[in-house]
Amino acid sequence: MAVKFNYNKTTIQQFQRQLIIRERALPILKNKETALRQEEKLMTKELQQLEDGRNKVKQKIEAFLPFWNEFPPMVSLRDLGVYYKKIVGVKVPEVKEVSFQLADISWWNYPAWVPAGIDILQQIIALDIKINIKHQQITLVDSARKKTTQKVNLYEKVQIPAYEDAILKIKRFLEDKENISKAAQKIVKNRKERRVAA
Repeated sequence: MAVKFNYNKTTIQQFQRQLIIRERALPILKNKETALRQEEKLMTKELQQLEDGRNKVKQKIEAFLPFWNEFPPMVSLRDLGVYYKKIVGVKVPEVKEVSFQLADISWWNYPAWVPAGIDILQQIIALDIKINIKHQQITLVDSARKKTTQKVNLYEKVQIPAYEDAILKIKRFLEDKENISKAAQKIVKNRKERRVAA
């Protein structure tokens, strides 16, 4: 990053303030990046557990699949309790509750396995919803982690070195200017002394 600057003390002060801000923010950003990375790993593990649970439930439901074609829809989603929570500063959805509504039918007309089948069906629907929400969480956390990583790299590899380099250049320029000024004053003084002596 090429920093544009003027060769004066005001610019040095401004750059030093910007440098201090970035140097203080860098460890915080690195900690946030690490926390987001760990949270993403944890969520991926939870997602795998949910998918394993869904596969187990699907194996149970395989036995009922041919029979479901004979019956009308008996289960519908009544309420999906989703709330938002913050994970390392990232707002993500979380499933609080999944509630179902059973059709108003006479259970005497159906085989004995239907209640068990309905229970398994509710489990698989709830797991599908939770898996979908977990995918959204992982996407949001991953996006935040990538942005944080970009900011860490920007500060660490671009801006901090650019400000340090600019401050150094300005200081050297001002020192050189001061040295030249002192040398010029000495030359003028020596000329005056020679004139007075002559």
